[in-house]
Amino acid sequence: MYKNVEYKIEDFKPAFEIENTVHITSSDEQTNLKPVYKTSDTILYHADCLDIMNILPDDYIDMIFADPPYNLSNGGVTCHAGKMVSVNKGKWDQSNGFEKDLEFHEKWIKECKRILKPEGTIWISGTNHSIYQCGFLLQKLKFHILNDISWFKPNAAPNLACTTFAHSHETLLWAKKDKKAKHIFNYEAMKNGYFNEDKMKIPNKQMRSVWSIPTPSPDEKTFGKHPTQKPLALLNRIILSSTNDGSLIFDPFNGGGTTGVAAKLIGSRKYIGIEINQEFINLTKKRLNQITQQPLIF
Repeated sequence: MYKNVEYKIEDFKPAFEIENTVHITSSDEQTNLKPVYKTSDTILYHADCLDIMNILPDDYIDMIFADPPYNLSNGGVTCHAGKMVSVNKGKWDQSNGFEKDLEFHEKWIKECKRILKPEGTIWISGTNHSIYQCGFLLQKLKFHILNDISWFKPNAAPNLACTTFAHSHETLLWAKKDKKAKHIFNYEAMKNGYFNEDKMKIPNKQMRSVWSIPTPSPDEKTFGKHPTQKPLALLNRIILSSTNDGSLIFDPFNGGGTTGVAAKLIGSRKYIGIEINQEFINLTKKRLNQITQQPLIF
């Protein structure tokens, strides 16, 4: 059983300290990087992730979950709810070419390494469009890769083109900053925990590196949805496996807020999220406020 813990504002410094200061952003413009949502355990910023990461201190974050753009919005089609729909998710998901995409990923991954504690870990989610670039950069920047997880989607959409195998999984890379530092891995919780959504998990046996988790359920989209929204069960498992009570979790691509929602539902964690799109900031706020009004515990 997990319980909510109240934190003093001082526990969140220096993240709170940057809210009233003006900074030069990556676009060479002055901006007031003030949180748009703040509670005793959660901070949300409406900004470019690099602008916020640039002013976070070194060796600060315990765990990062990053779901960067997959750069797969290329005018193709996919299947959703039995209908043919465009794969285009927005300008933010369009590729700028191999070199520029690689440069973007290197910038944010390098900042992630700086702000992680020596024993801190990072999770990166992606498809074949992006995950190999991220994996290459993790090795280039001297992270130590702990696992590559295959997230199998038993309810994945069919492949309408019928020219390749149906895309039914995403890859999660889990790496730590310093190979010699002792990272958090809650082995017993993963071995003996209750994971009813995963038909491949054998009770009281080691958690393996293939996870069968359905895509987000309708009740996770009550207030709307993000086009690449991750299921709560996935983030629940990631957070429970690689953080402890009091850990500070960071998501540079907050999206629909699933990382923050999972952290708040589990309790006893602190969360910083950054999202550049106002629509998804609004979605995240609604999801977080629902938890505040009606607390639920995994």
